Amino acid sequence: MKTSTLVILVICFALGVVLRSFTDLGATFAPFLILLGGVLLLLPRLGGGVSRKSFFVSFCIIAIGCGVLRTDLVYMDASRYVLDNMVGHDMVLECIIVDEPDERENVTRLTVGVWDKTAQSELTKVLVSVPLYPVWNYGDRIVLEGVLKKPKNFVSDEGGREFNYIGYLAKSGIYYQMYQPKIELIGRGEGNMIKASLFDMKHAFLEKVSLVLHEPYAALLGGLVVGAKQSLGEDLLEKFRVVGLIHIVVLSGYNVTIIAESIMKVLGFLRPGLRALVGGTSIVLFAIMTGAGATIVRASIMALLVVVGRALGRNVDLFRLLAIAAFMMVLHNPLIVVFDPSFQLSFLATLGLLLLPPLFEKHFMIVPEKFGLREVAVATIATQIFVLPALIYMMGEVSLVAIIVNLLVLLVIPITMLLGFLAGVFGFISTILSSVFAFFAFIFLYYEVAMVEVFSLLPFASVSVPHVSLFFIVVWYGVYGWVLWRWYKN
Repeated sequence: MKTSTLVILVICFALGVVLRSFTDLGATFAPFLILLGGVLLLLPRLGGGVSRKSFFVSFCIIAIGCGVLRTDLVYMDASRYVLDNMVGHDMVLECIIVDEPDERENVTRLTVGVWDKTAQSELTKVLVSVPLYPVWNYGDRIVLEGVLKKPKNFVSDEGGREFNYIGYLAKSGIYYQMYQPKIELIGRGEGNMIKASLFDMKHAFLEKVSLVLHEPYAALLGGLVVGAKQSLGEDLLEKFRVVGLIHIVVLSGYNVTIIAESIMKVLGFLRPGLRALVGGTSIVLFAIMTGAGATIVRASIMALLVVVGRALGRNVDLFRLLAIAAFMMVLHNPLIVVFDPSFQLSFLATLGLLLLPPLFEKHFMIVPEKFGLREVAVATIATQIFVLPALIYMMGEVSLVAIIVNLLVLLVIPITMLLGFLAGVFGFISTILSSVFAFFAFIFLYYEVAMVEVFSLLPFASVSVPHVSLFFIVVWYGVYGWVLWRWYKN
């Protein structure tokens, strides 16, 4: 199958998901579309001729129907409403912490699975807000006593933008909330053994880092290397947002790419097949350890496909890989298309990185290639241009210094990650050795935070944009598409 055909079919599948996410079309609509596509596929054959165009349109209709059907199955899930009759009442729930605790500045958020003793299975998920102490861990079995609530959407800024918090939680299978309940620990180690071990390794690494680096540098390094969720503090986080560098605070696709390439270089002495097996397994385990967010999963799937492609000795088509990664993620969880900003921005940034550089790369010949300066400059501008409309719609704030700050900071991210990783690893052997690597890592971390501090003080660092309609953003991306189509056609 041609890459262009694959991309269009994936887009059609996603359109079906979007259509169903906004409108309940009824249980018969998806089967009708699939049947219609099948009939249109068979009619030309019965008439003695098959038009390539009608053949393709038939598959597009089937793909849209499959997208609607897959989303229908999500909305039919009983866990969405199983506790609805208990909402607003004080109740006792036996739960298991099913994800890594999310530690914020003043609160910890726990994602818990409500346990059905009779069926010995999970009924649904609840997001629980608790104090920072005592510390809770993945796999803890607890009893909660408090008032159960349903999530509500809220206005995210002064421009009146409403954030669909209900959908945002639903894409993670969370349909209820509980605030500051009474908690009793009744057991430990109830989670997945592999996942628990990876989280333990991650926490041990962070503890070693915290012995040789003070805050906020330890938290920033933890976010860079292993996607740690320790808070940098609201003030510093806001400064990262203002300068357009919030994506490095948590592990991003850029960081995963660096790590995947490093893993493959270390395994360079192995045979291609064995290298692909060990490298692929390492990437999967790393993704699980870091929490398997949308950005990480997308980058990990692409990295895995690259590893397999190289093992098979084939040229890697990045557009095909992006389409396959998108399809796999949306097939697994359709709600991320509409309700997960991380997924949306991640794919837009990657798409911009693939499409835009050929347009203006020749204008950057003045930038030296040494230390990857030209590559970073082109990649930074390409991604910033492509995610700009989405950022305006989602956040209503545009950083005017984002390109400059990204150019100044992204150059040193790989060496920062390497030194920080070595500081954590050698912490298990010797604090003195760990301190040596931590000292050099601190120099780069200090530089990165200093850049954020300095540029965030500029009065024009960011500007607020009035609320714009989704239609305007769609038209904006339509213009992007038209320009790119004309350029590539010529």
